[in-house]
Amino acid sequence: MKPLFFILAVLGCPLALLAQNFSGKLIDQEGSPIAEATILHRGSKAHTHSDQQGEYQLEKVSIGDTLEFRHLLYRPSLLLVQQTDSLVLTRLFDISMQMEEVLIHNKINSLQLIADLDLALQPVNSSQELLQKVPGLFIGQHAGGGKAEQIFLRGFDIDHGTDLSITVDDMPVNMVSHAHGQGYSDLHFLIPETVEQIQFEKGSYTSQKGNFATAGFVNFKTKSHLDQNLIKLELGQYNSGRVLGLFNLLEDEKQSAYIATEYQATDGVFESPQHFNRLNLFGKYTLNSSPNNQFSLSAAHFQSSWDASGQIPLRAVNQGLISRFGAIDDTEGGQTSRTNIRLVHKKIIDANSLIKSSLYWSKYDFELYSNFTFFLEDSINGDQIKQQEDRNLFGLNTEYQRFFHFHQVEGQFVAGLQLRADQVKNNELSHTLNRRTTLEQIQLGDIEEKNAAIYLGANLNVGKWLLQPSLRLDYFDFAYINHLSTQYDHQSTKKNILSSKLNIAYQSSNRLQFYLKGGKGFHSNDSRLVLAQDVKEILPATYGFDLGTSWKITPKMFINLAYWYLYMEQEFVYVGDAGIVEASGRSQRQGIDLSYRYQPISSLFFNLDANYTYARATEEEKGQDFIPLAPDFTLRAGLSYKHPKGFYGSFNLRHINDRPANEDKSILAEGYTLVDANIGWSYPKFDFALQVQNLFNTEWKETQFATTSRLAQENSPVEEIHFIPGSPFFLKFVMQYKF
Repeated sequence: MKPLFFILAVLGCPLALLAQNFSGKLIDQEGSPIAEATILHRGSKAHTHSDQQGEYQLEKVSIGDTLEFRHLLYRPSLLLVQQTDSLVLTRLFDISMQMEEVLIHNKINSLQLIADLDLALQPVNSSQELLQKVPGLFIGQHAGGGKAEQIFLRGFDIDHGTDLSITVDDMPVNMVSHAHGQGYSDLHFLIPETVEQIQFEKGSYTSQKGNFATAGFVNFKTKSHLDQNLIKLELGQYNSGRVLGLFNLLEDEKQSAYIATEYQATDGVFESPQHFNRLNLFGKYTLNSSPNNQFSLSAAHFQSSWDASGQIPLRAVNQGLISRFGAIDDTEGGQTSRTNIRLVHKKIIDANSLIKSSLYWSKYDFELYSNFTFFLEDSINGDQIKQQEDRNLFGLNTEYQRFFHFHQVEGQFVAGLQLRADQVKNNELSHTLNRRTTLEQIQLGDIEEKNAAIYLGANLNVGKWLLQPSLRLDYFDFAYINHLSTQYDHQSTKKNILSSKLNIAYQSSNRLQFYLKGGKGFHSNDSRLVLAQDVKEILPATYGFDLGTSWKITPKMFINLAYWYLYMEQEFVYVGDAGIVEASGRSQRQGIDLSYRYQPISSLFFNLDANYTYARATEEEKGQDFIPLAPDFTLRAGLSYKHPKGFYGSFNLRHINDRPANEDKSILAEGYTLVDANIGWSYPKFDFALQVQNLFNTEWKETQFATTSRLAQENSPVEEIHFIPGSPFFLKFVMQYKF
C-alpha cells in the first residue's frame, strides 16, 4: 500500500499545484475598470463578481480552464486560462443591452444595472432628464429654465433638494443654508453626455451618504475616457438651440484627457421671452502613474442667465386677465454661475486593499428675482424679492477599503472620512422693484457651516446571505454674522448626530433575491433658522426601512417590488411669500415601489416604474394632516426599439396623480399624463433624430403651489393654486457627428 500511495501522491502533486487562486481584472475599450461583472468557472460552476476596480478572484483554477465573463452592458467573453501566477487583464467590448445578461446576486445592485440599461437605450440631452432616470423621481421647472428643478420622490415634495442627496463624482450639489432654500441643488453645470453612470439608492441606508439622504441619494459618475469625438446640434421651436462638443485631447496606455463644452439658449413658450442662455465647460485628465496609482483632475465652469414669467394665479387665467403663458410680473429671472475643481487619487495598496481620496473646491454665485404674492404686502411697488449669495465650498473625501476571505465568509471593510466647509458671503433676502431698486433688506449676513463625518461599514457574504452593518457620525458647526444688526452680531452653535444602518439580503438563486434595509438618516436645518430662531431640531432625524425582492421571472423579464416606511422628526415646508424653507412638524410615509423591465426580442425593450405613497403629518388632526404637494401615485413607462442596422425610436409616458396643495386638501394640485416620443437613424459617423415632448399637446401645470396673493385691482387676498404652465407640443431636431 505504501508504494501505491507514494505513486498517487507524486502524480497528484502537479495537479494540486496547478489548481490555484486566480486573480484577474476586467477593463473596457478605454482601459477603465468594469465593476459588477459576473465571472463563471465553466468547469466547477463556481462564480464571483468584479469589484469597483474591476478585479476579482476565483479559487481552484488550473491552466486550461475556461472562464466566462458576463455584464449587462458588454458582450459576453471567454478566457482560456494560460497562467495563474499573476494578475490577468481581460478587455470586454461593445454594449450588449440584453436582459438575459442580468444576473441577480448579493454582490450586485440589480436596480443599478437596470438604470445603466435605461441610460444606454435612451440617451438624454439635459441634466433634468438625467435625474428622471431614477425610478419614481419626477421634476418640475418653474423659473425660466435657470432655477434648480422642483423634485418629487417617495411622497416628498423635495423642493430643490431638502431630502435628496445629489452629488457629481461624489462632490456635493446640495447647498446648505442657501439663499433660496435648504439643500438647493442646481445640476445644470453637468453635461449629460459626459455621464457614464447614474448611481442611486432610495432611503437612508448607505453610510457614505449623510445630510439630505433621507428619501435617497443620486450620484452622477462622469466618464474618464471618451469613446470618440462628438459634435451635436439641436434645433427646436421657440428659438431653442443647443450646441455640444466632446473632444479627446490625449489618449494612451497611461493617461487620457478630454474637454466638453455646451451652449444652450431658448426664448421659451411664454409671451415674454425668457432670453435663457447657458454655457458649460468641462475637462478631465486621468493619469495611471503606475499599476497601483491613479490620479484624476477635473474642472468645470457654468454660467446662466434668464428672464421668467413666474407662477401665475389660476383666477387670472380663468377671468381672462392673462393667458396661460402670460405673466403678472414678467421681471422675474436671475443669473448664476459655478466653477468646480476636483483632484482624485486612487491607491491600490495590495491585492486586498485600496484607498481613494478626493479634494474639491467650488465657487458659486446666485441671484434670483421672484414675485409670489404680487401686491399682497406692497400695494404700490409689488412684492418682488431678491435672493442672492456668493459661496465658496471646500471639501475632502477619503475612504479605505479592505477585501478579505475567511473560510466561508468573504467581504469588505470600509472606513471613511468626509470634511466640508461652506463660506457664504452676503446671503441676502430683499424687497426689490423691477430687478433694479432695493426697497428693503429683509435678511443679510455671512454664513459659515462646517460638516465633518466618519463612517465604518462592512459587506459580509456568508453563503447566500449578505450583511451590511454600518455606523456614521456627523458633526456640524453653524455660524452666522447678521449684517443688519446695529451691533456686531456673531452667532454660532454645534451639533452632532450618530446614524446606524443595517442591510440584509438573501439570494435564493441567481434569479431571486430578498432584502431588508433599515437605517437612520437626517437633514440639517438652515443656519439662519437654527441661530436666529433657536430651532430645537437642528439635525432632525429620519428612521426607515425597505422590504423587497428582485426577481428574474424569465430570462428576459425582471421585476423589483418593495414596501417601505419612513418616519421623520421634522418636515421642511416651502413658504412662497418669503421664498424660503421653514421647519414644520413630524411626519410618516409608507408606500410600494414597483420596477418592471421586459425585453421580448433583442431590439425591443419595455420599462415601467409605479410608485404609491401614503404620507401624513403625525401631530395634526385627521383631515388636517395632509402634507402639501406630496404625490401619492406616480407612473413612468416606456417602449424602446433599436434595430442593429441603425433605426431607433421610443415612446415614454409619465403620470402623476392629483395631490393636496394644503394641509386639509381643500386645494388640489392637478395631476397630468404626458407622452414623449423620438425617432432616429444612427450611422457609423452620423446620427439624425426627431424628438417630441408632449406628443398629444396636453394642457398641464408643471409646478403648482397653494399661495395667498393679491392682484393690483383686488381689494382682498385670495388663496388658490398658482402655477407654471407645462410646455405644449415641442419638436426638436438633433444631428450629431462622431469622429
